[in-house]
Amino acid sequence: MHDYKELIKQFTKEDFLNGAVNLHIHTTYSDGEAEFLDVINQSKDKGCKLIAITDHNTVQGHIENPNCNVLTGVEFDVWYKYIFLHLLAYGIDVNHLALKPFLAKSKDETEKDILRFFAKRNIKDLIDAIHEAGGIVVLAHPCCCWALSLDKFVSDLVKMGLDGIEVYYPYPRWRKYIKFSSPDSVEKIAEKYHLLKTGGTDLHTKFLD
Repeated sequence: MHDYKELIKQFTKEDFLNGAVNLHIHTTYSDGEAEFLDVINQSKDKGCKLIAITDHNTVQGHIENPNCNVLTGVEFDVWYKYIFLHLLAYGIDVNHLALKPFLAKSKDETEKDILRFFAKRNIKDLIDAIHEAGGIVVLAHPCCCWALSLDKFVSDLVKMGLDGIEVYYPYPRWRKYIKFSSPDSVEKIAEKYHLLKTGGTDLHTKFLD
């Protein structure tokens, strides 16, 4: 079994910021515009060191396109108390039975916001399932979470098994509405709780940034 934490640790902040490593990408298997294999070809043309395709609530792209030399991933919609959040799972065995109860049962559950928003996944059970499937658990775009205290929120997730946090991420999509935390604070929180630092563009368009 690969040590995915050590794999990701070898990359630098600059690798994430310049797009050499992009661990947050969506394709047509959920609500992205890019075809799965086209993303992979683009990453090869750009000379990327590593990418992860993380479609919403589905690993179907990885199942139907095995051996593509990308980091397996998925982005789950889930609630913790009053906070709606996204958890990224990396390095999972996409055929592991532990994941099956948490995966989308229809295409609509991968792309329709209203269905995704009312997801009923139990967060502790989900984290345990990701670990059982050999993966690591990362909090996606934390500054987009409506957490009054990001520190307390992350602390609670760490107690449930959180492995990492998305630090290097373009935040402008929701920053004009959500003012509880800042990107600078995320890196400090990651260091405080010894969390793996990841990053990605949250790609939904046809072309890698």
